[in-house]
Amino acid sequence: MIDKTNQQIRVLLVDDDPVVLNSLGSGLKAHGYCVDTCNNGKLALESMRTNPPDVIVMDFNMPGLSGIETIEAMGEERNCPVIVLTAYSDVNIVKAAVGVGVSAYLVKPVEAERLAPSIEAALVRYREIAALLKQDANIQEFMEKNRIINAAVGIIMERCGLPFDRAFEKLRRHARNERKALRDIAFELVDGVSIVNETLSQLNR
Repeated sequence: MIDKTNQQIRVLLVDDDPVVLNSLGSGLKAHGYCVDTCNNGKLALESMRTNPPDVIVMDFNMPGLSGIETIEAMGEERNCPVIVLTAYSDVNIVKAAVGVGVSAYLVKPVEAERLAPSIEAALVRYREIAALLKQDANIQEFMEKNRIINAAVGIIMERCGLPFDRAFEKLRRHARNERKALRDIAFELVDGVSIVNETLSQLNR
């Protein structure tokens, strides 16, 4: 988002629900974003190649190519952050999204007022990663750390109903209060939720 106003920020919005495309697309345009819309993964791939976006907002569950499959198909051609939207509240979805490099995870219904701050935060974090790439820092370690933190932030967003930026700040504040590294707190949260979900799954058998 460096040197760009909202009018210059191109958002690729992908969802098979025409109501979501229309309402969310209109809302983002009202916030000043340039919005391209697609109703399936194949069209999203074509749009990304024809008009490269600054950020992609992708539905998780779509017929044909799912959101995760579409992101995987984009591969190294994608040079922007991705925000995943889903109707499901499941830590396994968070992990799947984080595994393909998703920057944020929001549970529907999502309005433009809630999505806009997540877009801004995703762009900022993506710039930070790009800066590290240019500096040839320890990229593998940083990316692993980023995935774990993203997963933890996604869990907080889902459980507390918070937007990305507020969820991230809550996690960071907790790390400071506990006097622990952000990555360590994130790992404890993701691991703890996974254990609870696995235990509940066994109890329900």
